[in-house]
Amino acid sequence: MARVGARESRAPDAAPRASASERVSAVVALVSLPAALLLLALNMALRIGAFTLALAGLIACVTACWYVVARRGLIRILAMLAAVIALGAIVAGLVLAVISAWIVVAVAGLGLISVLSAQHALRRTPKAIRSRVDPTIKRGIPGSIPGSAMTGGPGSVGPGSGGADPVLIMNLKSGGGKAERFNLADECVARGIRPVVLRPGDDLIALAEEAVASGARAIGMAGGDGSQAAVASIAARHQVPHVCVPAGTRNHFALDLGLDRTDVLGALDAYSDQVERRVDLAVVNGRTFVNNCSLGLYARVVQSPEYRDAKLRTAADVLPDLIGPDAAPLDLRFYGPAGDRFTTAHLILVSNNPYQLAHPGGRGTRERLDLGLLGIVAAQVDDAADATRFMMLELTGQVQRFGGWQEWTAGEFVVDSGAPVEVGVDGEALLLEPPVRFQIQPGALRVWLPTSALRVSPAARAVRLLARSTAADLASVAAGAAPAAAG
Repeated sequence: MARVGARESRAPDAAPRASASERVSAVVALVSLPAALLLLALNMALRIGAFTLALAGLIACVTACWYVVARRGLIRILAMLAAVIALGAIVAGLVLAVISAWIVVAVAGLGLISVLSAQHALRRTPKAIRSRVDPTIKRGIPGSIPGSAMTGGPGSVGPGSGGADPVLIMNLKSGGGKAERFNLADECVARGIRPVVLRPGDDLIALAEEAVASGARAIGMAGGDGSQAAVASIAARHQVPHVCVPAGTRNHFALDLGLDRTDVLGALDAYSDQVERRVDLAVVNGRTFVNNCSLGLYARVVQSPEYRDAKLRTAADVLPDLIGPDAAPLDLRFYGPAGDRFTTAHLILVSNNPYQLAHPGGRGTRERLDLGLLGIVAAQVDDAADATRFMMLELTGQVQRFGGWQEWTAGEFVVDSGAPVEVGVDGEALLLEPPVRFQIQPGALRVWLPTSALRVSPAARAVRLLARSTAADLASVAAGAAPAAAG
């Protein structure tokens, strides 16, 4: 993925050289991971036949599954039988490998030691990351950490500082009824926050506008990502701080903000003891989204009214018409990172800042939300051979080497088509008129986060141990230099 410079803020002093504990941690990280890999490799070498059977079964299973989703009738039935047999080969291979419990524990333990040691050595722990900005916040100097632009300080603005009571809009049914389960409305009243309950038929945008018009000095949303985006768009328009309460099902926005998605009540602390961040928002044809938009196969499948109640059956009915041998290419026209024109893709994913998709650590999360860039991924998988190749590269963390994969960043992205385009916007199925225009709004949203929260996304604190640059950084720290991440 193309790397583009982000907005940076310089620390007033140079990062101190590595401490003794950081140097020791760097050495431990450099030694323990190779030891884990060597132990695993030796075990595989002693049982090469069993592992070969498991690998062959995996490849056969992926190939068979392609025909299951891309065909109908007898071919699908035969492919399902082949997939079951291939799955049996995988299980048999793993059973014959007879990996003893102590080897599994040893490999996992050494890997965990390597990760934790590398995080400490490279100052990638949440505490270390926050410490690089919190002192400047207390002095009133804007700081920056991966994933954020932060201003103000703990308790800098909150209830009692003037203006109307802050507001929290809540969807009682979201996330299986989390708001009701945690008695969120009563908790709000006890904390001096005005609860606004979203009822069936209510206009969420109108409720948010009313809250701002009433003078609320902060407006929050307890619900899923789609609801967060709607309220965030109003907060950004009026430059009122937004509070994200993770009361939805998946809460990806909360995760990337560094909130504990299981601590619904803890998120309310942002109203009284907070750190403020400036984060980006993205828009598609004028509609705000906080996470991502998808076009292509997934967006087409979720358009079906039956999808919500019968996901697998709906996908089985629709996919053969989209990826089968007689399928017409999806009419999605766009320009790639090198200026090449493309006329189709099976998947296009456009995100509010780029996702980390290549490495296991923090995969599926965003390291930063303030880069001022859209993350764009386009993928085309044409047949069973392509599917197998894609799977193998994905397993080895080399998906960017797949010929049908493109990944880049940009401030704007346009997809054209000859008909309305199916789009999944933060999980909601929409039909948009072409051209579908995506744009980033840098620093559009003021977000309040509790001082007690991690405030660091999984991708920001992840350490890519198998990367050459990480090994070089660890060796540098072991020699006494300051960690690169701390500079």
